[in-house]
Amino acid sequence: MRIGITGATGHIGGMVAAELAEEGFSQRLLVRDAHQAPVLDCSEIRQVAYGGDATDALRGVRALLMVSAHESPDRVAEHRAFIEDAAEAGVEHVVYTSFEGAGSDATFTLARDHGATEEILKASGMSWTFLRDNLYLDLVPYFANDQGVLRGPAGSGRFAGVARADVAAVAATVLRDPARHAGRTYRLTGPEALTLDDVTRVWTEVTGRVLSYEPESVADAYAWRRATGAEEWQVEAWVSTYLAIASGEMAEVTGDVERLLGRPPRSLADVLRAQTAS
Repeated sequence: MRIGITGATGHIGGMVAAELAEEGFSQRLLVRDAHQAPVLDCSEIRQVAYGGDATDALRGVRALLMVSAHESPDRVAEHRAFIEDAAEAGVEHVVYTSFEGAGSDATFTLARDHGATEEILKASGMSWTFLRDNLYLDLVPYFANDQGVLRGPAGSGRFAGVARADVAAVAATVLRDPARHAGRTYRLTGPEALTLDDVTRVWTEVTGRVLSYEPESVADAYAWRRATGAEEWQVEAWVSTYLAIASGEMAEVTGDVERLLGRPPRSLADVLRAQTAS
């Protein structure tokens, strides 16, 4: 079985490709820049971009990891074109990195893109598995500004963030035997639900550098983000991330990572220790 890996130059796709290469799986790495692709055993490289013609690059691939495209106003259209190309090329199963609470009514605006993509995949004729990832523990502390202040209208809401390494390990598990996971939606979380105060406390304890959380009003959150000159869809995405935390939509700890991997998921402290050690 040949496995296709999108995003092989990024964190999730790169970790999945490396893990499967160690086990001798035949892979096709689908990347935007072939010069940046990792060199792995039993792997070939094809240069392709979402929104471009990917049909030829996907021929011969049976199972495909579809890492969601970069955030943009055109992301759903790019996903649709890629999914249509995959179906035409004869791909049998797609593992898609979605987001917790994906759907048209999600508070987090980008989770609506993921919900739309899930519906396109369901209608594609291919079998599928959705990995609904919570916020990445690897990234949340870096939402802070240069002064070490994490600002947003999240209140005392919680999120059950997940390590990117655990998402990659789950994706590799599914790709080893996709038929076993067909039609399944896995909600990938860490071991605990954290407030942003918790995030800053753990960061400070592990790294020795002080980080603090400053709650702000929704109006203030929109005002200073709009003042940066960002496009409105980006402003909506930034602010709605915090509003989704405040709403509790990302607070449930599911246990799916442990059920699939047979071990507990990594905590925020685990992730930060790994970062500081590297």
